[in-house]
Amino acid sequence: MSEFWLISAPGDKVNLQALERMNTVTSKANLSSNNKFLIPDLKVGTLDALVGLSDELGKLDSSAESVIKKVAQYIGEVMEDSKDKVQENLLANGVDLISYLTRFEWDMAKYPIKQPLKNISEALAKQITQIETDLKSRTAAYNNIKGNLQSLERKTVGNLLTRTLADIVNKEDFVLNSEYLITLLVVVPKSNYAQWQKTYESLSDMVVPRSTKMIAEDAEGGLFTVTLFRKVMDDFKAKARENRFMVREFYFDEKELKCEKEEMIKLASDKKQQYGPLLRWLKVNFSEAFVAWIHIKALRVFVESVLRYGLPVNFQAMLLQPSKKSVKRLRDVLNAVFKHLDEVAAASILDMSMDIPGLQLSNQEYYPYVYFKIDLSLLDYS
Repeated sequence: MSEFWLISAPGDKVNLQALERMNTVTSKANLSSNNKFLIPDLKVGTLDALVGLSDELGKLDSSAESVIKKVAQYIGEVMEDSKDKVQENLLANGVDLISYLTRFEWDMAKYPIKQPLKNISEALAKQITQIETDLKSRTAAYNNIKGNLQSLERKTVGNLLTRTLADIVNKEDFVLNSEYLITLLVVVPKSNYAQWQKTYESLSDMVVPRSTKMIAEDAEGGLFTVTLFRKVMDDFKAKARENRFMVREFYFDEKELKCEKEEMIKLASDKKQQYGPLLRWLKVNFSEAFVAWIHIKALRVFVESVLRYGLPVNFQAMLLQPSKKSVKRLRDVLNAVFKHLDEVAAASILDMSMDIPGLQLSNQEYYPYVYFKIDLSLLDYS
């Protein structure tokens, strides 16, 4: 992925020759690859309306870019097990983003050009807002399931001192429903296995002889059962600690363990069921948002070109993809080729005695031609 420059210059003979000169120079020096960017004849409306719309489109542009990034990032999160496949799922109208951009065609069905520019802008804004709202609700539901599942899964990792024992213990390992006896679970370091076998019966009174059994083992130690009388339980725990034998606070509850297992199975199933529909929705709406974003860029070029170059509407838009390491040189070529436009733009400001938002002199570097950047590196997941 890379960045693109969307520029425009007046469509009169002098400036069309300037565009040709630009194409020749940039092509020979391999500074950029250039494509015509076709924008239809939109309804201009009043100059005041265009000035107001210019500001609104600037905000909408930023908003749309933000939503696209969020959708793309979430596709990456959902495809956590196949992140290398994320890029091939970021498509616009079924083609890769660069192909869509370099062969851009205005969608007449979605955004009819006979309606006022304000209406087109509002339709685009509504579309972007709806995608963002739907994204929040869909991701919240999926994140909730994913978070709960991860929380349960985290319990199954770690050492025998901290991990859940639900998937390790069995009913047969315990003395249950006894008024006097209780089975404890003790974590013993590997180096202390022999000591445990020799001493566990004498750590306190009333320990059932030969009642220990190792039921699980990890890299650090083993999990042993031991059965004793309830009334010596506290004394046994204290003595076990002194000998580096750690008693787990665990009491066998068949219902609770069954619920925990079933909850994990259910959450894993729910996540799997939601994965397909969610990924499809994300892919469709990434495409919708990206297409809308490029139409917003096209609208901005149209509005700024009319504000800069005046009426009747006559300008040529071009899409440039700067070559790596040639950005500064390309900018110098463009500034030299279109330097004469600076006087026209300056004169139009003086004539109208007003600040033209399209010129954005205060918060953005000024160029004599209309210029907007489309940065696709923000969506680079390859």
